[in-house]
Amino acid sequence: MTYTPPAEFTTRPDLRGSFGMVASTHWLASSVGQAVLEQGGNAYDAAVATGFVLHLVEPHLNGPGGDMVGIAAPVGGPARVLCGQGPAPAGATIEHYRSEGLDLVPGAGGLAAAVPGAVDAWLLLARDHGTMELADLWAYTIDYAERGYPLVSRVAGTIGTVAELFTESWTSSADFWLPGGQPVVRSHRNPAYADVLRRLLAAGQGAASREDRIEAVRTEWAQGFVAEEAAAFLAEPHRHSDGHDHAAVITAADFAGFGAGWETPASIEFRGHTVLKSGQWGQGPVLLQALRLLDGFTDDELDPQQPAGAHTILEALKLAMADRDAYYGDPGTAVDHGTAGDRDALLQQLLSTEYADRRRREITDRAIEQALPGRVDGWDPYPVPVLLESATAAAGVGEPTVRPTGETRGDTCHLDIVDRWGNMISATPSGGWLQSSPHIPSLGFCLGTRLQMTWLDPASPSALTPGRRPRTTLTPTVLLTDGVPTSALGSPGGDQQDQWQLSYLLRTLVGGYSGQQAIDAPSLHTTALAGSFWPRTQTPAGAVVEDRLGADVIGDLERRGHRVTRAGDWALGRLSSVSRDPRTGELTAAANPRGAQGYAVGR
Repeated sequence: MTYTPPAEFTTRPDLRGSFGMVASTHWLASSVGQAVLEQGGNAYDAAVATGFVLHLVEPHLNGPGGDMVGIAAPVGGPARVLCGQGPAPAGATIEHYRSEGLDLVPGAGGLAAAVPGAVDAWLLLARDHGTMELADLWAYTIDYAERGYPLVSRVAGTIGTVAELFTESWTSSADFWLPGGQPVVRSHRNPAYADVLRRLLAAGQGAASREDRIEAVRTEWAQGFVAEEAAAFLAEPHRHSDGHDHAAVITAADFAGFGAGWETPASIEFRGHTVLKSGQWGQGPVLLQALRLLDGFTDDELDPQQPAGAHTILEALKLAMADRDAYYGDPGTAVDHGTAGDRDALLQQLLSTEYADRRRREITDRAIEQALPGRVDGWDPYPVPVLLESATAAAGVGEPTVRPTGETRGDTCHLDIVDRWGNMISATPSGGWLQSSPHIPSLGFCLGTRLQMTWLDPASPSALTPGRRPRTTLTPTVLLTDGVPTSALGSPGGDQQDQWQLSYLLRTLVGGYSGQQAIDAPSLHTTALAGSFWPRTQTPAGAVVEDRLGADVIGDLERRGHRVTRAGDWALGRLSSVSRDPRTGELTAAANPRGAQGYAVGR
């Protein structure tokens, strides 16, 4: 048996060119990114413009009050992780949340808000790697916010789901999203947000250099009117997803105490490529651990469209996810069985070939109901609590599954860009969903809910801890070949982000698929893990598959003990990617057809 050959037909062409490529989860954002490249900007200028437009056109998937994780790989310089994941506020203590009658951090409401990190991360990227003036990069967003921008149908659907919450409790959200009592449908305006951007730009007027102007905007964002107005608004008690009213604990001082930063990526070598991910404060190393496990199998055993391959991939993901839940956390967080300094050594062990060799022996012909974490020298794994069984499959195309009380499973949006010089970036912005917390009228946006990924248990490696980052699901990917950036990719989808990327990488790096062929191919993922989103459910031995995987493969999975949910033919993932051939300089790009809104553009 050989690896299933890629289908000759694809839903879209693999774009090919030499000037620049932009792929994202929304056609308008991709077009804006390409426009910046055409103006002479580089990949990082384009990413900033694209990211801010995404705040408007995918408001149910990200916003200025949310977070962002990126990996920038500049020509001639080291690839670095851009951390726009804000920490827990100073008042976000386990004791306070327990005193509010909570067993879990709510999935909606101000108590779930980490310090917003996305805006400062984009500004840091513009300062350190961009070339254009911030006013020019924000001009697209300001124009759309003032004159109007199109909305995809899922925005109206999300608003309709939470309409009762808005009208009865979050009246400022109702005023903005339900004018006249009906959800906005085709287009919308956000003049308040345009005004925020103009006021921020004014803070940099008169500064001596482009970098100084951007730094002045960063200071105003963190220490000026945005922080003051957001904190004051959410200090008023409001409804949370637990059905009770609580006041947020975030303050203006929390905003002022945070700044986005650069970090060294976690990485492994796989089939001649260096795979770069974020550190263990996010779920990025899950992909690296899964690749380590699978590197010990033959190529034919890594084909998602063959019975053995589909089973093996799911089992590897279960083992990696079990380690995520038992060990991953902000390296600054000290827990009973380790110290901050030990965490680098912990990750080295988890990513080692020796550890993968031991864990690989746990993969048999039968599905694991719920995987246990491995044993790591010097560490006792955190026992993840027994969770409620999920009654539904996890979110499909990467759009959120929203309940009437506002809690959301799945997220977000994504972009990948490469320019004519070979600069590359992959970024996953999220949070600040329109359904996260009450709309702040003077700012035009709300804050996010990333703290729902923490536990109210001080022994957990991802315990709610003031000043520490929650373990985010945002997980972009960059590949290097002989030290040169060759591909950037990612997907929305919460706990599924790395799972869907794994199938893409196996198909492109092992199976010989092109980017578009790999994105179009049927996908799958496991739900036998501790869900990161409130109410933190799981499905023992759960597997979600696209029907196109085929009756033979699906039937074999069921015979092996997988509890299979058929999601439909085109339901799983919103992947995009860009690539560069270092030998010829040819650029390519691909985007996902599911959901009918992601597009790649370029020339």
